[in-house]
Amino acid sequence: MKDIKNTILQKFREVYGEGEAHAFFAPGRVNLIGEHTDYNGGHVFPCALTIGTYAVARKRNDRKLRFFSMNFEHLGIITSSLDDLKPCREAGWTNYPKGIFWALGQRGYEINEGIDLLLFGNIPNGSGLSSSASVEVVTGYILSELFGLGISNQDLALIGQFSENKFNGVNCGIMDQFAIAMGKKDHAIFLDTADLSYEYAPVQLDGAKIVIACSNKKRGLGDSKYNERREECETALAEIQKEMPIQTLGDLTEEQFEQVKSAIKDDVRRKRAKHAVYENQRTIKAVKALQENNIELFGQLMNASHVSLRDDYEVTGKELDTLVEQAWKVDGVIGSRMTGAGFGGCTVSIVKDEAVDAFIEQVGKAYKDKIGYAADFYVVEIGSGPCHL
Repeated sequence: MKDIKNTILQKFREVYGEGEAHAFFAPGRVNLIGEHTDYNGGHVFPCALTIGTYAVARKRNDRKLRFFSMNFEHLGIITSSLDDLKPCREAGWTNYPKGIFWALGQRGYEINEGIDLLLFGNIPNGSGLSSSASVEVVTGYILSELFGLGISNQDLALIGQFSENKFNGVNCGIMDQFAIAMGKKDHAIFLDTADLSYEYAPVQLDGAKIVIACSNKKRGLGDSKYNERREECETALAEIQKEMPIQTLGDLTEEQFEQVKSAIKDDVRRKRAKHAVYENQRTIKAVKALQENNIELFGQLMNASHVSLRDDYEVTGKELDTLVEQAWKVDGVIGSRMTGAGFGGCTVSIVKDEAVDAFIEQVGKAYKDKIGYAADFYVVEIGSGPCHL
């Protein structure tokens, strides 16, 4: 981290000139289990990673906003203003930090001076490890620090979600921003998205590692079928509510769902709702299994999660299915599933230490043979939330 700090500070001086500047970091996240439950009032179980978004920032004495990304150096400095906080296609990646300025204004925070901002991310873009939420949280954290706003990390998560929903038009749940803002080293967060109650659960994978496989299939969340899935679940919920007084699909047990599922008038919506209910219960069971040190059961529940995402929610696609199905064939794989919104992005696997090299080699070869291009693999550790470097 220290080497990266020196590199980004030096780059900042090259791009923006000399003067005092501050370096920051916010992690990416991976969700171990509990997918597409966060907008259905269910539980999720994500953790922050030690890879993420690095940033250098300093205040200006005018209202200009200047953005530069080391990941998109060819774009140069992208300039905006506090007086022009509107999303637009031409702004590209800068819509994410701009959205945070806008969201803070909506929440009554006054920011009257612009900033120079440089970002460097070592999360693969479009991977489903929440590079956009990481940018949102690090921007919120920077503005809170530079302007003395005193915003709690939990509020930073809510501001990031609000910005993504209302400024960037992605109807995401709270999980990504919450996991990033509230991350704790060597712990995952068991979060009830219905009321934001949460507890930290230690993740002690004695003799095993978390391995992320990035499919390298690019996807855009805003124009994907994400919002469509959300609408299908909302319609199914409204149909069930005519028969049973529930607030969210996450209120139902498997047994209750089976009793009331005939209220859902469409087969596709019934499958979507089934996933939301069963996945929530799987997540509750998985955290209990981890607390009881039953990592084998945790792995089985991960596998079942992928099957449900493939068959009932239909968000996997051949790239993710190939990665997971090949992972299941490797000796020493405890569990493997897609993670994130789907339609590309990543899988997460728990792999015994002695099998990690074979896993990367075998899954990587089978994937390239079938899909035609390579996947990337990351052996990751669980890290903490945003910080001032």
